Amino acid sequence: MKVILLERIARTGSIGDEVTVKDGFARNFLLPQGKALRATEANRKKFEAERANIEKRNEERRNAASGIAEGLNGSTVTMIRQAGETGQLYGSVASRDIVEALAEAGFTVQRSQVDLLDPIKSVGLHTVALNLHAEVAVTITVNVARSEDEAERQASGEDVTVTVYEDDVDGDFAAGQKDAKQDDRFDDEA
Repeated sequence: MKVILLERIARTGSIGDEVTVKDGFARNFLLPQGKALRATEANRKKFEAERANIEKRNEERRNAASGIAEGLNGSTVTMIRQAGETGQLYGSVASRDIVEALAEAGFTVQRSQVDLLDPIKSVGLHTVALNLHAEVAVTITVNVARSEDEAERQASGEDVTVTVYEDDVDGDFAAGQKDAKQDDRFDDEA
């Protein structure tokens, strides 16, 4: 389907471009969200008549996104979650959680603007991209930790997923040696 883009769409085109896209993409995304018009003669005339307003509105949105980006770029958001000793989270951190943490920090970001391919499922520092506008993108660091103290240690560069057990100081369990009680138990069964 041929459409006229009303705003810049990544990997598709910019304002005023007449592009051919798949029918489903046009019907389900571009047209309902007002990002494009069908490429008909009437819509071409309508677009040319309103081109200045459309470009002005896009400039305002880009400036607003740039203002948010200045405060966000390179910032860190701390998320406290329960996790096992190996660092695996019992749940996960999704884009919804990141948006809520940014809202608490005073930034307005939509869920669709968080570019998180898979949910975060481990403790550590994770880099997440935010696409605030088609022309404005920033990255933030999400610090996922089990406690505030652990988050501070991670931020300073310490790896908190490696733990040394006090019972295993001599290394006999790590070497695969059995407990004396376990040997006796197995002898009784035989």
